[in-house]
Amino acid sequence: MTHLKSIATFLGIISFALIVSSCNQEKSKDSKEVAEEHNDAKFEDNQAERDAQFLVNAAEISLQEVSLGILAQQKGSTSIVKDLGKMMENDHTTALAKLNDLAQTKSITLPSSQTKNSQDNYQKLMSISGKEFDKEYADMMVKGHKEAIEKFEKASKETTYPSIAAWATETLPILRTHLDHSMTCKSSVDEMK
Repeated sequence: MTHLKSIATFLGIISFALIVSSCNQEKSKDSKEVAEEHNDAKFEDNQAERDAQFLVNAAEISLQEVSLGILAQQKGSTSIVKDLGKMMENDHTTALAKLNDLAQTKSITLPSSQTKNSQDNYQKLMSISGKEFDKEYADMMVKGHKEAIEKFEKASKETTYPSIAAWATETLPILRTHLDHSMTCKSSVDEMK
């Protein structure tokens, strides 16, 4: 009987160690990769998987824009950069809240924190200041919003779920406004000596 208790205890310890190890591996992974793996396991249908991938990408975009927007408000050397950062923080926080609600209704897992790519962009901006920061931030916003608009336009036409298409369509004017403001900001900071 004692021998069986020892074996049971040993197996319990091994099981616990495997669970902890698995959790630690998942924590070390990029949150986008974790979300993608969860969605791949949930969705057999290729279209449903593409819809889930769009929402994962949209979450990555908003998480980055909120983070970089806060940074722009802190490190920007001009009011136009600080104002752009505030707009990004506010609008992408709202978009992210709606996105989280939408993802829950579809049982889609989203990244819960900044992705590696977002962290790299954040670190790049952290390492510079002044006019150089302003120019790099404006460039990132222009490039990022052009790419986001393409993804959202495609999703608004190709997604299976009407609610995802509606959210993408509803978000597009906001992204276009962001692009306009980002381009104005870029023009302004590019003229700085």
